[in-house]
Amino acid sequence: MTSRVTVTVVLAALVVGAVLMIPTASARLVGEMTSTIGNQPATALTESTPTAPESPEPPAVPTLRAAPVSVPVDGFLSWALLDRASGEISGSDNITETSSTESMIKIWIVSDYLRELGEVEPGPDNLAQAALAIRDSDDDATNRLYYAAGGDIVLDRMIKMCGLAQTRAVIPPGERNIWWSYTQMSARDAVLMGECVRNGTAAGPKWTDWVLSQMTQVRGSTAVADQQARSGGGRWGIVDGLPQSLLDEVEVGIKNGWTRIWADASWHLNCLAVTDDWVLAVMTRYPGEYGLDYGANLCRDVTRQLVTPHAGASIQLPAAATPAARS
Repeated sequence: MTSRVTVTVVLAALVVGAVLMIPTASARLVGEMTSTIGNQPATALTESTPTAPESPEPPAVPTLRAAPVSVPVDGFLSWALLDRASGEISGSDNITETSSTESMIKIWIVSDYLRELGEVEPGPDNLAQAALAIRDSDDDATNRLYYAAGGDIVLDRMIKMCGLAQTRAVIPPGERNIWWSYTQMSARDAVLMGECVRNGTAAGPKWTDWVLSQMTQVRGSTAVADQQARSGGGRWGIVDGLPQSLLDEVEVGIKNGWTRIWADASWHLNCLAVTDDWVLAVMTRYPGEYGLDYGANLCRDVTRQLVTPHAGASIQLPAAATPAARS
């Protein structure tokens, strides 16, 4: 829009404007008017066209990045996050302290069994067992594959092939044989095991996609009805801390491990998740009377604090709950 006024009116407007306008706006307007008067007749002033506001940047798809984490726990908690692009591992101060893997290690046992077959097909029954070991955390199915692949040598291969520094196999007190669920592993080594599965080292080129697919199909909740003596629902923890916008865009494979250890009346509970961009592991131990939900929520709340853009976390200590079954 253009307005035409006399020089006298213009000068009067300048005086009033200089009093009323904020300094920055005033200086800009005076500069415009001086330029106009110098290039056009003194009776003509051109009003500048308003600049359209810039469009806001579209929101970034959330992901996980290293960040300070503060989660109160009555017991032990350790976590590690592997950035797959850079190879960098960040985590808690106790990232190299160990705890028992429980069923988290089943993804390695299944992968190792399938890779060791070479060109031999596993047969529909054994493949069904492999699926149950991951989807339903089935102990009997896992044992079948573990011994079919050579027993304790399965753990030796894991330590060597994945470059695990703190992991060691354990013979429980009063037993003669190694129990795979008692394997001691750090959170740092847990993300390396997860990366070993994700990058194809564990299962090999023929079976990696199949294993990762099973990890996206883990099912069942923490509800007592979903927990059995030799299997149990395991879809909780890290996935509960991820925003829906991330879950809509990214395939997240998971494998949790959880056991009520009767010897010391404590829960040993771990969560592991893998994606194209990152691997996250959370390992915990806490009093048995707190129940399964307590540990699941610890995994959830660690995850929430690593989400960027930051999603925040509401952290509360849950009341004691009825212990669930072993898995």
